[in-house]
Amino acid sequence: MADDQGRPMAFAPTPGNIADISMAIPLLEGIAPPKRLIADNAYAADRFRNWLKARNIKAVLPSNATRNRPYPLDRTAYRRRNVIERMFGKLKNWRRIATRYDHLARNYLAALALVSIVIAWI
Repeated sequence: MADDQGRPMAFAPTPGNIADISMAIPLLEGIAPPKRLIADNAYAADRFRNWLKARNIKAVLPSNATRNRPYPLDRTAYRRRNVIERMFGKLKNWRRIATRYDHLARNYLAALALVSIVIAWI
């Protein structure tokens, strides 16, 4: 999770066989409510969209290719997603983060926190 300036705000590691959307709601509950959420189409499930709508968070999510009637997409706002993608690129410049040498999640999260501070907050 990142803010509008591409600074990391929250992380939650998941096993390789778990969808990232399963951690979206717990991450959003742990931070101040945003005005809008920009994400890729992996987060475009109806249940998640309804959860966002109930909390007055604008969903800027492209529809899946399999959806018969796609949701409208604010393309101007969606262009801001590149800020988040660049943040992930900066994180992956650190070899320890990109290859995930740490076997324990707490060690990996600690490394993520340190790298996030260095790349975005200092």
